[in-house]
Amino acid sequence: MDLITSINDTLNGIVWGPYMIALLIGTGIFLSIRLKFLQVKYFKFILKETLGKMFNKNVDGDGEISPGQAGLTAIAAVVGTGNIAGVATAIAIGGPGAIFWMWIAAFFGMATKFSEITLGIKYREKREDGSYAGGAMYYLTNGLKQKWMGIFFSLMVIATYFIIGAVVDTNTIALSVQEQWGIKPLYTGIILAIITGIVVLGGIKRIGEVCEFLTPFMGGIYLIAGLAIIIINITDIPAAFGTIFTSAFRPAAATGGFAGATIARMITIGTARGMFSNEAGMGSSPIIHSSAITDHPSRQGLWGVAEVFVDTMLVCTITGLAIIISGEWTTGVSGAALTMRAFASALPGNIGGYIVVISAMLFGYSCLISANYYCERAGEYLFGTKSIIPIRVLWLVFIVIGSVGGLEFVWALADTANGLMAIPNLIGLILLSGVVLKEKESFFSKQDKLKG
Repeated sequence: MDLITSINDTLNGIVWGPYMIALLIGTGIFLSIRLKFLQVKYFKFILKETLGKMFNKNVDGDGEISPGQAGLTAIAAVVGTGNIAGVATAIAIGGPGAIFWMWIAAFFGMATKFSEITLGIKYREKREDGSYAGGAMYYLTNGLKQKWMGIFFSLMVIATYFIIGAVVDTNTIALSVQEQWGIKPLYTGIILAIITGIVVLGGIKRIGEVCEFLTPFMGGIYLIAGLAIIIINITDIPAAFGTIFTSAFRPAAATGGFAGATIARMITIGTARGMFSNEAGMGSSPIIHSSAITDHPSRQGLWGVAEVFVDTMLVCTITGLAIIISGEWTTGVSGAALTMRAFASALPGNIGGYIVVISAMLFGYSCLISANYYCERAGEYLFGTKSIIPIRVLWLVFIVIGSVGGLEFVWALADTANGLMAIPNLIGLILLSGVVLKEKESFFSKQDKLKG
C-alpha cells in the first residue's frame, strides 16, 4: 500500500502541477472570453430557463428525459459529498484561501461546462431503440475526429467514477454515520449497495425520476441549515470573507492542528476540489445531459452554468463559511467530520451534526445512483451494451469496498483520476470552441428575435 501511495503522490504532483492548473483555468478564461462572458451577460435568463423551469415536462425536441430531469440528475451528481467533505478537506489542507480559488475556478468553469453540454448534445448519437448516447468521448470522436482521445477519456471515466462515486461517496457516508451513530462502516456499505441497486437497475429514466425528487429536497435542507448559521452568526460573516480573501494571496501559517500551506498548494487544492465538486472541465455531465429532450444544444448547455453556480457559489460557499466561523478548521480534523463539527458548533443543540450527516447520506446516495450512469455509458462506448450489467454489479461491489477504505488515500487517488480524465476533454473544448460559439450565437440570436 505504501508503494501505491507513493506512486500516486508522484503522479498526482505531475497531473496537478502548474501546467494542469494553467490548462484548467486557462480553458475557462479562453472560453469565457470567446463566448463573451455569457455567464454574466445572460445570468438572469439562464437561471430562469433552468432552475425556473426544472419541473417543466412540456418541452419540444428529441431525447429520453426532460431537460429538468437531466439537469437535476447532473446537479445530484455534482452537489454531492464534494460539497461536504471536499470543501472541508480543501480548507484543512490549504486553509481558508482555498475557497477563493474554488470561486475563481467556478466562475470560469461556468463557460467550460456550458461548452461541454452544448457539444454533448451536438455530437450525441441515437441508438436503434431511440435512446441517445453522448458525452466528451463522442465529441472527441465525432467532432474532433480523435477516437483515441475518446477511448482514453472513457477509460478514465470508469476509473474516476468507480473511485469518486462508488468509493469516495460511500466512504464519506460511512464515516459520517460512524461519527454520528457509531455504526460500523461495512454495515453502511452493504445497505447502500442494496438501495443503490434498486435504482440503477432501472436505467436513466428511473435515475431521473428519483433525482427529480431527491435533488431539491436534499439541497433545500442543507441550504436552509447553512443560511441559519449565517443569520445566527451574521456579525462574523464579514470577518470570514475577509479571512478568505486575505488568505488567498499569502502563505497560510500553521495554527493548532493546521499544518500551514503555501500559495501554490492553496491554489492547487482549491482548484482540484472545485473541479471535483462542480465537475466543470471533466466532461462527465454531458453524458447525462445527452439524454435530455431539447430543441437546441445550447439550450441544454445553459444548465452547465446553473449547476456550477448552485454547487460552488451557493452550497460550497455556505459550507466554507460555516467551517471558518466555527474555527474547527484549525483542529486537524478533515473531511465530513470537520463539516459536522462546524455545523454542530454553529447551531443549537446537536441539530447541525444531524443535518450534515443526513445531507452527506442524501448527497452521497444521489451521486451513487447518477455516477454509475457515467460508467455505464463509458463502458458501452468502449465495449458495447454487453458491458452494462457487469458494470452495475461491480459498482455495487465497490460500494461495499469503499465503505471501509481510507479517506486521505482515496481522496488523493480521486484527484489523480480527475486530472487524467480532464486533460483530453479540455484539449477538445479548446479545439472545438468555434463550434460552441456558433451554437451559442445561433441560440441567443433566436431568443433575441423572439423578444423582438
